[in-house]
Amino acid sequence: MANLFCDFRFLLLIAAVVFIYIQMRLFATQSQYADRLAEAVESENHCTGQMRLLIDQISMQQGQIVAFEDERKRHFEERLQMKTLLQDLERKGLQQLTDKTQVPVAAVVIMACNRADYLDKTIKSVLKYQTPVASKYPVFVSQDGSNPDVKKKALSFDRLAYMQHLDYGEVETERPGELIAYYKIARHYKWALDQLFYIHKFSRVIILEDDMEIAPDFFSYFEAAAMLLDKDKTIMAVSSWNDNGQKQFVHDPYLLYRSDFFPGLGWMLTKSIWDELSPKLKENHKGRQFIRPEVCRTYNFGEHGSSMGQFFKQYLEPIKLNDVQIDWMSMDLSYLMEDKYVKHFADVVKKAKPVYGNDAVMKAFNVAGDVRIEYRDQSDFENIARQFGIFEEWKDGIPRTAFSQAFGNIKHELIYETQSTVDLLIIRSRELL
Repeated sequence: MANLFCDFRFLLLIAAVVFIYIQMRLFATQSQYADRLAEAVESENHCTGQMRLLIDQISMQQGQIVAFEDERKRHFEERLQMKTLLQDLERKGLQQLTDKTQVPVAAVVIMACNRADYLDKTIKSVLKYQTPVASKYPVFVSQDGSNPDVKKKALSFDRLAYMQHLDYGEVETERPGELIAYYKIARHYKWALDQLFYIHKFSRVIILEDDMEIAPDFFSYFEAAAMLLDKDKTIMAVSSWNDNGQKQFVHDPYLLYRSDFFPGLGWMLTKSIWDELSPKLKENHKGRQFIRPEVCRTYNFGEHGSSMGQFFKQYLEPIKLNDVQIDWMSMDLSYLMEDKYVKHFADVVKKAKPVYGNDAVMKAFNVAGDVRIEYRDQSDFENIARQFGIFEEWKDGIPRTAFSQAFGNIKHELIYETQSTVDLLIIRSRELL
């Protein structure tokens, strides 16, 4: 009996040990789970905190987005209101500038951007001679961009209408390295001419830049030229500029020419021509030519601009601006019509004395009257032009001021008038010449 009792106590002891061991293991396991749970809770709290922070940031960004969107809408509405206001001002200004009983010859638009001092000088020059014929030539200033000084300057004149071109679009050049400025200028030109031809319904527009002075007979010249444009559809535009109109080369303010080369720098075109050019904004002569004077009716004083002063000192600064008041409406300009000009020009060429040899340029200075100097190719022409001090540059295969269509493609010649004049009539003449 005593042995049985001892065995029972031994079993109880073993059971107690096992129980204690199990309890210890359970306690250890519970402690591990408790630690893991604490870590999980801490991690969850951290994640919750991060999530709340992200939610706060997202909420703040959403608030900023809403604010930006409101700001954008406000700016859009302001721009729309400003555009409406400008159109209203322009419309009122145009009503004041035009005479309902007088059909305008052409609108005059001064293209401006960021040169308020230049613009001031140009406007004053234009208005000086435009005042007596204001009803025939309403004046506009078209500003590209939002330079405040230019806008203020334009609006300070009550005898013109103001337009503003705002273009924030990206510019993609056709070739690497091209100046973006020229593409922006082209966009501005297209917008301004579309406005004047299609919104304001003008039949002709004269384009000036914000760095030009005009001659006393500027408007008379273009009024007579408008009649030529209407009669002769082979004339693409009329220019007031001669690239080789430097003081030492010109003397006759009555002489006008046809040219294959587009001179620009103060020019007039018609709506029918712009209908062709506007969709693609690329020049296409289609065999048409340009009228230009011997003595310039515009003077370009803009040394600083998009072209960075290219050619200014050598070619632009010495330009002679006509100072003779000519009544062009009383002049017979029929010789400039296509059917007459070929014969007229051929007669000039035939009468010119041919000069040959390597010293032809020197010989030309000792001949009274016109001389004719033959050149073989572009390189030869550039050499002769360099000696005279006239433009050597060619564009689209022709020299500046060139006239070639009347004579085929056999020879190249240059006409030089020795009485302080280089007319630079570039032709391709027949063998008999």
